[in-house]
Amino acid sequence: MSVAKLKAKLQPDRKKLMVSIRMPEDVVEELKRIAPLLGFSGYQPLMRAYIGQGLRADLERLDQETELSRLVESLRRQGVGDEVLATAVAEAKVEYRTD
Repeated sequence: MSVAKLKAKLQPDRKKLMVSIRMPEDVVEELKRIAPLLGFSGYQPLMRAYIGQGLRADLERLDQETELSRLVESLRRQGVGDEVLATAVAEAKVEYRTD
């Protein structure tokens, strides 16, 4: 992510959109219970933090997969065989999951 995009995402006055979601009552109660223990003013900021963490992790994973796909295609154009590429990709994915 570029520095400009990161700075924009850190601005507290970013436009927000009202969203409604149905969740099990016990989950909401647990969120309410642990939010102050984790330093949040309420359960909704905690939910936003959880969603943001998951979103950032998925975006990073997808970015890495896109970069890996580009690398594989470049190596394929340069004559690297499919068997070697498949082994290397499998190894890279195992290393990524264990990090």
